Amino acid sequence: MCDCKTVKTLDFRFTYQEILFLSSTSKVKTLKDKSIAVLPFVNMSSDIENEYFSDGITEEIINALAKIDGIKVTSRTSAFYFKGKNITITKIGEELGVSTLLEGSVRLAGNSMRITAQLIEAKEDFHFWSETWDRTLDNIFEVQDEISHLIAEHLREHFGHFEIQEHLVDQKTQSLDAYTLFLKGRFHMNKWNPESVKQSIEFYQEALSLDSSHTEAMVGMADAYSFLATTGMISYEEGWGKCAQLTHQALSLDKELPSAYYILANMAFFTEYNFRKAFDMATKAITLNPSHVESQQFLSFLYVLCGKKESAQTHLQIALGIDPLSQETKFYSAYFDYMFEEYASSLEQLNSCLDVNPLNIPCHYVKTLCLLKMGRYDDVIHYFETLPSQVIVPGEMIGSLTLAHTLKGNQTEAATYTEQLVELANEKDGFTADSYLFMLYGATCQNDKLFDWVEKAVKEGSPLLLLRYSDPVVNPVKNDPRYEQYHKQLFPEDVFKLKTKDKPKKALLDAEAADHYKDKLLKHIKTENPHLNPELTLRSLADQLGINANQLSWLLNDGFGKNFNEFINHYRVEAFKKSAVHPDNSNLTLMAIAYDCGFNSKSVFNTYFKKETGKTPKEFLKTVL
Repeated sequence: MCDCKTVKTLDFRFTYQEILFLSSTSKVKTLKDKSIAVLPFVNMSSDIENEYFSDGITEEIINALAKIDGIKVTSRTSAFYFKGKNITITKIGEELGVSTLLEGSVRLAGNSMRITAQLIEAKEDFHFWSETWDRTLDNIFEVQDEISHLIAEHLREHFGHFEIQEHLVDQKTQSLDAYTLFLKGRFHMNKWNPESVKQSIEFYQEALSLDSSHTEAMVGMADAYSFLATTGMISYEEGWGKCAQLTHQALSLDKELPSAYYILANMAFFTEYNFRKAFDMATKAITLNPSHVESQQFLSFLYVLCGKKESAQTHLQIALGIDPLSQETKFYSAYFDYMFEEYASSLEQLNSCLDVNPLNIPCHYVKTLCLLKMGRYDDVIHYFETLPSQVIVPGEMIGSLTLAHTLKGNQTEAATYTEQLVELANEKDGFTADSYLFMLYGATCQNDKLFDWVEKAVKEGSPLLLLRYSDPVVNPVKNDPRYEQYHKQLFPEDVFKLKTKDKPKKALLDAEAADHYKDKLLKHIKTENPHLNPELTLRSLADQLGINANQLSWLLNDGFGKNFNEFINHYRVEAFKKSAVHPDNSNLTLMAIAYDCGFNSKSVFNTYFKKETGKTPKEFLKTVL
């Protein structure tokens, strides 16, 4: 950190009208503008293997900022889309729908690290803050907390009021080696293919062997096992069993893990067929962290299944706002369109996902259902001929072919595939094939067989009953009274009863205190000229006034309608206007005067001067000299 520079104090006073100006301006940026994406920090180390560490630092900062109520933080998936790509800052901001970007780099050398970070206003590609940290790995968590706090502080100075917690990064382990192994595990898990996920489990296991209470490693490994179970890489029972054990173990140590509740929501849905519990767990996750995009996606998915389109769309839009470029979010959007019978739109999005990742298993099988509903039976019949073997799930393939031949009227082929489907359904892990029997009965109006299947599935707790029950493929039986009866049983209305809303937050200062500190602030500006210090921060100004930073942030927002930068730079501009025309300063450059008035960069000075006056400094001087 650099020390404060000695600044020249100028003797000037503001008129009462100028002070009134500060109270009459419009409010600070809206919540929509309070948005940031943390771009992947560049690995500047000589060893390319340290990529996991720079990625890890990036994710920790994303997670830390996401804890702050009042700013929208783009999730990891969309932010990392731009890794290694030569795209302009302005274009990235447009693609992600954010006003601000954070860039950075990490250099590791033995036990030493250098981290740099800079905040950029995306629309104008305007750098308004940068910092460098030279530290050792021994205090990595303190450094991450320090960095995240400084970023949050400067965002607040730039955006306007939001409250910042005392700590944004918690120390999850005392073992640096365990933390390093966890980062490696997460690095491989984020590749989302079976081999990499298996590698991630090895790293998570090593981390837990060094620190058996490392909850993040437990949740990471639980997620990995659920992935392997869902994709059929290991048995359903083994995968979800290990997932459950690890998740409950993590929650026994830390009750506030959004990702753990998200996993519990999936377990409740896919292994217990308990819609109520799935909904409650996903709701708990977003209560702890509204930016937990996977839980927002999952809530949208749950609302889709029970036909609540508006609520589903609300959570989907939140997910898209946080993670607009994620293939997973796009898949949920495609699934939304499929379930609400917008098949052309769904197919377009599914194809877009598959263009990016041809091994996206869920996309392939929703696509075949979409093609069926569009009457493109031949496309389904030939779909699996060129499909990579690693994405072929036997139950899904045979089920799709059974439906396609049946609906096309190919009686011989339909009978053959139906026989194969029944055989698969009777196997130990035949849940997927069994669910296609349900859809076959629905598509062919075999109502009694369908509801016999439903009754049996309810008794046995079929894990895919909830998933398939509302599928458009079974539309032909939805006018049967029994359909609505079971629908109410599977998706009970009381699940969605509105929770008690949080009470509005109290003002951080009451009216009397607010008036007192407004007056104190203006007098302090007038007599002490704190704005002439280029190192002045909202926190240091709060210390000078004897209040905390959250209170001063609120006061500037509510009492003056300005964020910290707008408030302070107004006075700096006024100082420049007076100083620039003073005869004693005729031999100084414009930037020398600007630095004396508290500005610490040319771009910041020019930007705020133009905002305040509508003119460049040179244009302004021509009008007054």
